[in-house]
Amino acid sequence: MTDSLISCLSVDPDVAAAVHRIGPCRLQGRGDQEPYDALLRAIAGQQLHGVAARRIFGRLCLLGPEASEDGTPPAPDALLALSEDALRACGLSASKQSAMRGVAQARLDGLVPSRQDAEALEDEDLIQRLIPLRGVGRWTVEMLLMLTLNRPDVMPVDDFGVREGWRRIKGLDIAPKPKALTIETLPFSPYRSALAWYCWRVAEERRKTAPNVLTG
Repeated sequence: MTDSLISCLSVDPDVAAAVHRIGPCRLQGRGDQEPYDALLRAIAGQQLHGVAARRIFGRLCLLGPEASEDGTPPAPDALLALSEDALRACGLSASKQSAMRGVAQARLDGLVPSRQDAEALEDEDLIQRLIPLRGVGRWTVEMLLMLTLNRPDVMPVDDFGVREGWRRIKGLDIAPKPKALTIETLPFSPYRSALAWYCWRVAEERRKTAPNVLTG
């Protein structure tokens, strides 16, 4: 971690204690992933445990150009050409199929940008550009910003794990509402993505389940 990041997070003694206990922040964007791929991954994982989500997305990637679970999903035109049965065999519900087809068409239309074009967009501009898509909410684009584009100052205040982690860090009886959390975490700008990562880790402490494969 950089000295400036440590200094910023250490302003609050409760956060500083969590940083000391958990260790260096391991949040790192996927430098080779396109926004199109990231959106499909997020849709595949909606309302699912991380392991199940990874398995379903892996099946979809088997239909991609590399025919590998660790590869990339089908290109937009190829995905649109897949039958409902083929997508259902991956474990995708009808609603997720529809959302993925919408993302594929939006990529062909230029609404879903390439990584190069996304890099030139401000965080909020990209959020507002993509949230009209079916199955793509603000949280989905925030994960894209943090975990694909490596943006340093994203605070996903609607995320249950982030809110629960903040509750534990601050010793609160109940987790703050999103608006309150936005205000409370403003002093940690421009390193709120790292703060969110620590909130996730604190929320997972004392759990017997494996860390979230998306945010870990």
